[in-house]
Amino acid sequence: MKDRMTMTAKHPYPVAPPHIRIATAQDVDDIHAMLFEIARATGCEDKFKSKPEDLARDGFGHRPAFEALIAHDGDVPVGLCLYFPSYSTFRGKAGIYIQDLFVAPEYRGGGFARHLIAQAAARARSQGGHYIRLSVDADNIIGQRFYARIGMRHAHDERIHVLDGDAFDALIDG
Repeated sequence: MKDRMTMTAKHPYPVAPPHIRIATAQDVDDIHAMLFEIARATGCEDKFKSKPEDLARDGFGHRPAFEALIAHDGDVPVGLCLYFPSYSTFRGKAGIYIQDLFVAPEYRGGGFARHLIAQAAARARSQGGHYIRLSVDADNIIGQRFYARIGMRHAHDERIHVLDGDAFDALIDG
């Protein structure tokens, strides 16, 4: 996968919507490689701990924790949208939370990300969903502008908080 992702695209901008499909367990190596590219691009390679077997177990097992869509150029995976169910008690409605969105650099600007999000939204709606939530790194101005262009708004009244590692264990162990 990593070698295929560095290939130069023959047609970096789609003439028609890209081929997008639901990921299967056979895609875990490609998914993992694209997630690693996100970590590399954000300078978080040292924080990236997941392995393909984690994705296989948690995304394609008895109770899948996420679903993923993959965009292809021919047989080469060039984009990923990984999301999971969400529920808003204030809205009284279900939705999805997009955890990861990736498009190979040579395909950016060609509509792949928009098509991936639109497909995720359509899948959510078909399952009773009414909204999308996601977070974007504070330094990712290009990403923030992209999300604004497709109609997403910044939630100024919210902040993401994280409890993990030793603090997670300490809370449980009390």
